[in-house]
Amino acid sequence: MYLTVDLISSPVALHAFTYSPIEQSLEVNDTANLNSSTSAKNKFTKHIMTINEIQNELIEEFSLFGDWMEKYENIIQMGKELPLIETQYKTDDNLIKGCQSRVWLHADFKDGHVIFTADSDAIITKGLVSMVVRVLSNHTPNEIMSADLYFVDQIGLKEHLSVTRSNGLISMIKQMKMYALALQTKENAS
Repeated sequence: MYLTVDLISSPVALHAFTYSPIEQSLEVNDTANLNSSTSAKNKFTKHIMTINEIQNELIEEFSLFGDWMEKYENIIQMGKELPLIETQYKTDDNLIKGCQSRVWLHADFKDGHVIFTADSDAIITKGLVSMVVRVLSNHTPNEIMSADLYFVDQIGLKEHLSVTRSNGLISMIKQMKMYALALQTKENAS
């Protein structure tokens, strides 16, 4: 899913900016070169965000909200934007143990990067898993396994989640790191 963010016109070209939440990259598409008679469509990827850059972005987003009701609304909205797991992967094997709600998590390995998809039957939990998927998806297994997920503390989730939701969040993170380890081990064996 690509989201066109903005159109900017300059004397040189018309640019369409496209952000991919799954790939966490920004593309600039030169859609019309105004100084030549031919239209060119040149794509380039600007920057793949690191895990820490994504965490810092989340922290900054949450700092814009004044109270926890607004933050919970943001968490719910994030759940609506979650890259959903395919129906075939919504199995008991992909359920995260330790979550009060039902949370399914699937990992694919593509071009040396782990791509997570997930779903949950609870709206807050779906938002929580969405945040972790946003931070960890499309990174190498080593990056995922060594990641210090400081955004959880800095956003204030530990203080504002129930004990069962907090334990569920920890279980999600552990499962994602286990998937990364398993995929890394499998890759090293081949």
